[in-house]
Amino acid sequence: MKKIIFTLGLGLVLFTASGQQKQGRVLYERTVQMRMHMIGGGGAEQMLPRSRTDRMEVLFGNNRSLRRAVADERPEAFAGEERGMRVNIMVAAGPIEITYLDLAEGRMVEQRELGAKKYIVTDSIQKLPWKLTGETMTILNYPCQQAVAQRIGKRSETTMENGEMKTREITDTSQIVAWFTPAIPVPAGPEYQGQLPGMILGMDISDGRVVYRAVEVTEEVDLSDIKAPSKGKKITAAAFAEEREKLMKEMQRNHKGRGGMIRIGG
Repeated sequence: MKKIIFTLGLGLVLFTASGQQKQGRVLYERTVQMRMHMIGGGGAEQMLPRSRTDRMEVLFGNNRSLRRAVADERPEAFAGEERGMRVNIMVAAGPIEITYLDLAEGRMVEQRELGAKKYIVTDSIQKLPWKLTGETMTILNYPCQQAVAQRIGKRSETTMENGEMKTREITDTSQIVAWFTPAIPVPAGPEYQGQLPGMILGMDISDGRVVYRAVEVTEEVDLSDIKAPSKGKKITAAAFAEEREKLMKEMQRNHKGRGGMIRIGG
């Protein structure tokens, strides 16, 4: 029986190549804990939900994968009245609508949305320094192994100082715990695709800030659906980040002086 060995960080993944699922569909449930920062709005934070749950799917086959929503994931606008005060909500850039991976080429193509505009963002797969912990668990009858990593990035934080709104970048460190199964030897999942030697069926980011849980795995998939998105302006990842920052600043200017503003996420 042929054996395949992957070395990952300081750990070792050993599994047999027979009886593995190499194409199919995984349905995920995602729960996001809202991070809310109130600027001049009193107790309006109590009016908002503390978490949001939605679903997405990952299709895989022929050394490619596609992540997409199974329902409209865009947050709804919210406006409330609290003691005569209007509360405006500004939501940070939403989740990626479509993510396509060519695993053989190490290439990622994303369809992302800012305001009313769609963009096609092409980038290489960026890999984190994953380590295996030796812990195992079963998800949907699939044996899974635990891998952990740390991602150090930046995020924008908006504050009110002397009546003036200011935005600054701060370091944001995310602790990532992933559960992947070598029984599906496809390096895909709901996030951090192309990095682990098996499908990610569970993930916890920043101690529960974002949690993914696979709720269904099937072998049926239409391979013609696994293709790169094409609707939108083609742009690099760096240029997209600049466009997103411009939009956030414009939203801040538009909401200045219109009562309290709450920023969610970001």
